[in-house]
Amino acid sequence: MRYNYVAIEGTMGAGKTTLSSRIARELNGKLILEEFEPDKNPFLAKFYKEPEKYAFQVEMTFLALRYQQLKDKFSSLDLFHDFIISDYYVAKSLIFSRENLQPDEYELFARFFNIIFSNIPKPELMVYLYLDVEHLQRNIHKRGRDYEQNIDDSYLEHLQQGYFDFIKQQTDMRILVLDTNNLDFVANPKDYEKVVEAIDQPYDIGIHRLVL
Repeated sequence: MRYNYVAIEGTMGAGKTTLSSRIARELNGKLILEEFEPDKNPFLAKFYKEPEKYAFQVEMTFLALRYQQLKDKFSSLDLFHDFIISDYYVAKSLIFSRENLQPDEYELFARFFNIIFSNIPKPELMVYLYLDVEHLQRNIHKRGRDYEQNIDDSYLEHLQQGYFDFIKQQTDMRILVLDTNNLDFVANPKDYEKVVEAIDQPYDIGIHRLVL
């Protein structure tokens, strides 16, 4: 892998964890997986049932978890792995919180975010896995997490738009947007190889879009 730090992004059901885990395993990468299970964030299941009541608590908990994890991972030198790959980029905190919080809550949250993450390294390449909502819902139902089973299409659409808005605003990052609607990189080895090949290319700073 030509990049020292790659972040795989996308909405829930896009395949971030599966892809990053396999790349790390096969290419000797240090893997960072987001801690999102209910035992890590006790407000998550409550949020899906009563989003307005628990949105701020769930976002602040994720903020703390992501900060502590990244601080720990980047604070020590790792001589046994060739690169770092994660299944999230920390700026997703801003994307999700803008969708989930009231404007005054978001303003406060963003202030905390900018203070806390000012010294956390940015990935050399951020990869956004794009799937349409129908494919996302299919994957969400397939993996069977109880607290995700009633997510509305409109919520996923708004999150997708939030990611697009964020991507358009970035002027100092390498961002690769991969349309994977016609691929199955989980079950099809050739599709997986196409995705890895697309990621491991030299990209200039800016936004790059590929349909695979």
